[in-house]
Amino acid sequence: METESEPYVRLATLKQVHRAIADLNTARSLADTLQTVADGVVSGLGYELSAINLVRPDGDLVVAAVAGSASAEALMAGRVGSRVSWERRLAMGDEWGDLRFIPYTEGWVLDDDDVPQWHTAGPAPRFADEWHPMDRLFAPMYSTGPSGGELLGVISVDKPSNGRRPGAWGREALQMYASQAAIAISNARLRANMQRALVRLEREQQALRASEESFRQAFEYAPSGMAIAEMGGDQHGRLHRTNDALCRLLGRSASQMRRYSFADLVHPEDIGTLLRTSAEGGRAELRLARRDGTFVWVSLRNSVVADAADGPRFLLTHVEDIEERKRHELQLAHRASHDSLTGLPNSAELRARLSSRLCGRPPGSETHAAAAAGPYGALDGFAEVASVESAAYVPEALPAGAGGAVGRVGALAPGGAHGGHGHGFGSDTGPDYAPDFPPEDYGGGPGFSVGYGHGHAYDHHEHAIAPDEDADDGTKGLAVLFCDLDGFKLINDRFGHHTGDAVLIEVARRLSNGVREGDTVARLGGDEFVVLADGLALADAEDLAVRLRNAIIPPIRVDGRAVRVGASFGIGWAGCGMSADEVLHSADQRMYMEKRARAKAGRRAG
Repeated sequence: METESEPYVRLATLKQVHRAIADLNTARSLADTLQTVADGVVSGLGYELSAINLVRPDGDLVVAAVAGSASAEALMAGRVGSRVSWERRLAMGDEWGDLRFIPYTEGWVLDDDDVPQWHTAGPAPRFADEWHPMDRLFAPMYSTGPSGGELLGVISVDKPSNGRRPGAWGREALQMYASQAAIAISNARLRANMQRALVRLEREQQALRASEESFRQAFEYAPSGMAIAEMGGDQHGRLHRTNDALCRLLGRSASQMRRYSFADLVHPEDIGTLLRTSAEGGRAELRLARRDGTFVWVSLRNSVVADAADGPRFLLTHVEDIEERKRHELQLAHRASHDSLTGLPNSAELRARLSSRLCGRPPGSETHAAAAAGPYGALDGFAEVASVESAAYVPEALPAGAGGAVGRVGALAPGGAHGGHGHGFGSDTGPDYAPDFPPEDYGGGPGFSVGYGHGHAYDHHEHAIAPDEDADDGTKGLAVLFCDLDGFKLINDRFGHHTGDAVLIEVARRLSNGVREGDTVARLGGDEFVVLADGLALADAEDLAVRLRNAIIPPIRVDGRAVRVGASFGIGWAGCGMSADEVLHSADQRMYMEKRARAKAGRRAG
């Protein structure tokens, strides 16, 4: 039967529990919350000792807080008990609701396990509900209510202040407090996780800001050009951002650059190179337009960057000025393919240009009757030696034949309107035009110079056909004029190499001035020169030989001294099915035939 004073005891206890629970909400950290829970057991529930055993991530329980005894705190705080031992404790003893009470008569089996504990020996109880020092009382704490969620920890209590085992009201108060403590610990953990996440996020943001600032400085102040372009969408390829170095290189402001993509700025002949360049790790060498209309050689190197983990992707392009290197490469290529004294194409370049015009298959009999002569087709179709009498010749303009082109000294180099992109030296002036650079400068491969051929792509190759001297039907072909100077050795021996070099330079100039745009004048070596002139008939080639010989004959002044040389020309014709060496050898033989004939005619006249 309930005594008259028991309601007042319950009310006082309830007030104490309420204050203890209210204190749980004032803690600022998880550690503070755990200690407040332990202190509340002592101050609000009337126990002299309490310990909070908190479940760790690995499942074991650690003593996270102790209240009521400094000695007990020093002994147990921070020590760990295994999950297996704790599950054994919670499975045995008396069930007081969600509480577990293990009387001293049964708890002796737990004395040797690994759970940290504080107890002292004592005499046997004098009455039925007296608390024994070896009694154990545990209040489990669950994350979502009693027995309904994940175990957060266990409150262990000892030494009730009245010396008695708790009655029904005391048990209910401890169970209610454990439930509120579980909520407080869960909230404290959530706050701690949020605080850690906020700290981590702030650090990441600081690192991101530092990284962005580093990138901005590296981008803006890089000595070479940098650009960021859009990827995907309607604005794909549009320049989003450019640094000062790129703006200076192209002579455009940053606001002007945002109007363009690289496809808008690239040289028309390099657009294929740009389109073939991979977005991820792609490299290319091409030309970009400056504001003044000129072009500059650059090296592009691409990489893809993302604005965020799942954000839009951008193309980061590094632009390096390689104008000087390209100019140096072209100079080296020019030196390798041109005579150092006269600046004319040398023997190797002459053979390359001649070979680029010829294919290994002679013209068919249906297109050229001379093909029946043998595997070399027009080999026997050389013109007779020209009779060059200077007194009978009056210079006049030569017609630009069917193969005539616009570009002095270099019509036979690969390139032109049908060429590939490569370094982009091809021109749109016509299929016969190409600048005065060797084929390797163009990056050309099989089919690069469609229409000239290298023994393949016959469907598009225009065969070189030697005119038939017997028919003399006006057929135009590729004339090869082999020139040897008369009297040069005497000048060289008498006046020295300096005078001889000056004569060679002047002869080269006169020969170059005497041919059409697009014809080739080359120096084989010594005092031998060769002229390649496409699109000439038999009479045209003879007239050209006369005109060039007359251009060479006038005196040449060197250091105040006038010297004079003559010239002998042999005219050959290049046709498909012939090699460059065969063409040059035949023209050389014709030249010696002329030289002997003129010498013989001179002896008869004397």
